[in-house]
Amino acid sequence: MSKPIVVTGAAGFLGSVVARELAAAGHAVVGIDLAPQAADFPGTFLGGIDLTDAAATTAAFAAPALAGGIAGLASIAGGFRWETVMDGSPDSWDFLYRINVRTALNAARAAVPLLDGGAIVNVGAAATLKAGMGMGAYTASKSGVARLTEALAEELKGRVRVNAVLPSILDTPANRADMGEADAAKWVRPAELAAVVAFLLSDAASAVTGACIPVTGRV
Repeated sequence: MSKPIVVTGAAGFLGSVVARELAAAGHAVVGIDLAPQAADFPGTFLGGIDLTDAAATTAAFAAPALAGGIAGLASIAGGFRWETVMDGSPDSWDFLYRINVRTALNAARAAVPLLDGGAIVNVGAAATLKAGMGMGAYTASKSGVARLTEALAEELKGRVRVNAVLPSILDTPANRADMGEADAAKWVRPAELAAVVAFLLSDAASAVTGACIPVTGRV
């Protein structure tokens, strides 16, 4: 049986779509998430894992389902918070750093020893090119994901490919509830982003590493 691909944030909306995309392509999938369970997950699910904790992350990657090594890592875990600099809390900067940068860092450090070739794909954000009002903490953390991606790609060049996708607004129920549906047709559909993630994890992208690829839909 082929080695599995690990998907973090697997119980979330995007993580579950990525997992289904990979499973449909014939890959074994192992999902990791803080949530205790994920409904209808298309593979092995490891719940209750705090990816901001390095020791807990390392322990999760030592699970029997990953004992034979892995073929790739899709780091989907993360989050968003809209908050202005002057009216928000400094704690938001720490919070978004932990759930966006530290989760990707811990997962990569735990995954690399299990990878023989293969690839890592992180999720950044197109908004990191310029922070708008209320986006300071979020874009700072996603900029950290991009720099992590580039640095790790150089460190692992010739061994493991490391890339990131930079989506604009994802068409999710949460975003429709927060932002209305007037412009939703312009947003990136999760399945579209999942297809790019799957490509970057595949052998078809064997010459691509250190790239931060905008996936901006029709925005």
